[in-house]
Amino acid sequence: MKLGKKPLRIALSVAAVTFGTVLAYIGAQASAAHEQVIKISAKRFDYMPQHLTLKKGVPVILEFTANDVLMGFNLPEFNLRADMVPGKVTRLRFVPDKTGTFTFLCDIFCGSGHEQMHGSITVLD
Repeated sequence: MKLGKKPLRIALSVAAVTFGTVLAYIGAQASAAHEQVIKISAKRFDYMPQHLTLKKGVPVILEFTANDVLMGFNLPEFNLRADMVPGKVTRLRFVPDKTGTFTFLCDIFCGSGHEQMHGSITVLD
């Protein structure tokens, strides 16, 4: 039985797509393994931890939790913002692309003392 060129092309296309999908999956798993996960909790009127040190170009996932009331996280220099809802985990991924020390703050009024609720992130080369 002689097969035409069309079935061979289809088989090769399916094999290429499958191989590409496998490579993409492996790459995504490797990339996720290298992301640093940092847990940040908030309660009136503190972030814990209040200071983070990150490395420029290294992907980070910030995992936020609020212990008592709705809070906000705002890091203006990186255009990052998240709501922190009690009982839920909020994840925010970013790659620091500049060095220095940057202030983050709560941007949802959470009571008297709200104005003092802030922290900092230092990004090193």
